[in-house]
Amino acid sequence: MTYQAILAASIFLLIAFGLERLGRASGIPSAILLIAAGLAGKPVLETFGLALEGISAAVPIVGTLGLILIVLEGTLDIKLRRDRLRAAAGAFLIAGGGFVVCTTVFAFAGSLILNLTPLQSVILAVPFAVISSTIAIPSSSFLPPWGREFVIYESSFSDILGVLVFFSLLNSNGTLKGALLGMIGGGALSLLLALVCAVGLVLILMRIDGHIRFTPLLAGLFGLYAAGKLMHLSPLILVLLFGLLLNNPALIVRFRPFQGWLDDRYEETLDEFRLLILELTFAVRGFFFILLGYWTNLSELVSLKAWLAATLILTVVYGSRYLMLRLARFDLLGPLTCMAPRGLITVLLFLSAKEALPLPHYFFGTVMLVVLVSATLITIGRYRWADVGVFPASSNARKPESI
Repeated sequence: MTYQAILAASIFLLIAFGLERLGRASGIPSAILLIAAGLAGKPVLETFGLALEGISAAVPIVGTLGLILIVLEGTLDIKLRRDRLRAAAGAFLIAGGGFVVCTTVFAFAGSLILNLTPLQSVILAVPFAVISSTIAIPSSSFLPPWGREFVIYESSFSDILGVLVFFSLLNSNGTLKGALLGMIGGGALSLLLALVCAVGLVLILMRIDGHIRFTPLLAGLFGLYAAGKLMHLSPLILVLLFGLLLNNPALIVRFRPFQGWLDDRYEETLDEFRLLILELTFAVRGFFFILLGYWTNLSELVSLKAWLAATLILTVVYGSRYLMLRLARFDLLGPLTCMAPRGLITVLLFLSAKEALPLPHYFFGTVMLVVLVSATLITIGRYRWADVGVFPASSNARKPESI
């Protein structure tokens, strides 16, 4: 069994590498290709009498690691400047507005169609209201710099807001007061602890030397994230702050106690750390989406009810997003409208909701359809606007005045 597992893992990584390259060359989000590989691989393995065990336990673990690494990878590309604060604020407003609108509409539909209580309806609505940074950030490479920056901020904030609201509601004991206390208190405590821990981790990287440097740092980051989740906080804020501070060390060393901590080797060390995160992110994303495809039951994808629910969800997501971006007067209205995929975070939150709510069996099919179609729309949008000459000329596009 040991050697079979090693062989399977090796094959998975090689397939993921090939599909990643194919996705980059074709413009198709690699998540679609990886999920398709998992779907196709299941009947093939069953033909040879082989089956992967423990998938239901492995998918949430691998997915959580992937979420941490992808948000970290995205923030390591952001340079904070005073003139970009309005851009960050604009991205936060769009993310928050989209989250509120989608959650409200989906909760109303859940209450009306599935006969759920108001609290249960909101809990079910939140996973579908969250933009997936695991698909949005890698897929934003074709956008101009300000567009990619917007996507990183927006999708990361959407993830953070979704996780905070979801677990506050899930652990609220069914009362509005409990939910509000969880969101306000949990949010403030999450931000405070995240700031302290992020600064500590960055200072460690500034001072650590020797051949073993990054493994203890990542172990600390993953451990703090897990501890935050056990305390029902929103530790994704920690990941976001950690990445931002790593790439913008001047925010720390400007304070007197830390002056002189930054040496000439820091940039070289940071480049090595970026490369490690890039490699790990590729591996974890590949495993997650292939396993997710393998785990998916094809019969759930052809359910009429699953398609109707997915159609409703996607109509609300893209209709509300288009209206908000239009009101904000974005130059690249079409391409950015397409950048609202649902993915890893949607799956993870839905799995938690499924344990607490009485949901119909076809709903996992709805989740997968939403993930696949929203990722496909990125590809369609990219080719459409490339045909009319928006890209690569968009690299010189004017950023919206509103942000």
